[in-house]
Amino acid sequence: MTARGSSGGRVASALALAALLPCAAKSAAAGPAAQAAPASGDLRVATATTLLVTADGIASPLPGAAAGDAARGRAIVANRQLGLCLLCHTGPIPEERFQGNLAPDLQGAGQRWTAAQLRLRIVDASRVNPATIMPAYYKTEGLTRVAASYQGKTILTTQQIEDVVAWLQTLKEPAP
Repeated sequence: MTARGSSGGRVASALALAALLPCAAKSAAAGPAAQAAPASGDLRVATATTLLVTADGIASPLPGAAAGDAARGRAIVANRQLGLCLLCHTGPIPEERFQGNLAPDLQGAGQRWTAAQLRLRIVDASRVNPATIMPAYYKTEGLTRVAASYQGKTILTTQQIEDVVAWLQTLKEPAP
């Protein structure tokens, strides 16, 4: 991977990342990340599931999920076969080497964003930033370049998303 300041390297890294993810978000080569306010209203995600987006988040826990467990959430983030979070993000998981530098540091996420904002970003980050390279972890419709074996499947379950949100909410200390 290249340094943060190298935009050409970031695009190449983003394209390489998109090829590795089972469910790639819309084109990573769309240009600089333009921040756009998410539209309030319904968000159609997994088949037959519609979530209510209000302001810039999903206020209610996802359907069928119990309260999130922070320890399980940390394990999901650290797991390189499940969420692949550390491929792009850096986080306060010192035992995991080779963390990413393409996305925001997870340290301080609980201070920067509410649980509702984090939930929306994990479910479908393109609602917040249409040019994101972050995959939609709980969306099955409107995606491009999805392998046949992954079509109609979400990357994470509702419970796993709630667990990750619970862990991220514990991260109140800003990054050094």
